[in-house]
Amino acid sequence: MAHGLFEHRVAERGWGDRYAVDSCGTAAYHAGESPDPRTTHVLAVHGVSFTHRARALRREDADRFDHILVADRQNLRDATRILGVAPELMLEPVGGGDVPDPYYGGTGGFETVFQLLDGAVNAWLDRWEPGR
Repeated sequence: MAHGLFEHRVAERGWGDRYAVDSCGTAAYHAGESPDPRTTHVLAVHGVSFTHRARALRREDADRFDHILVADRQNLRDATRILGVAPELMLEPVGGGDVPDPYYGGTGGFETVFQLLDGAVNAWLDRWEPGR
């Protein structure tokens, strides 16, 4: 969901040529799979189209990307082990904490996560605004 939001908000700001957005997991459980249908539904409700195939985080991602964000402290530990450097928590610019996992709930949990992520995505992009 964060990946789709980042791409959407980057495009809205006209920065598509400045940012390459990708997402992956710290484990390869879902490699090759599409996003959860509840994710794509909630994104679509908010005018965000998103297609993606899951992949696992790789050491070379630390060299490929300027910023690596993770959803929670467990992923922070796992990603740090994989990358050799510590990424940042997604919700840091909006007060910190972990992004809740909505998987075992209904669509309402995905909407809640959307709202959290949207605020964080905008805060990160404000922080990274060219010329700042």
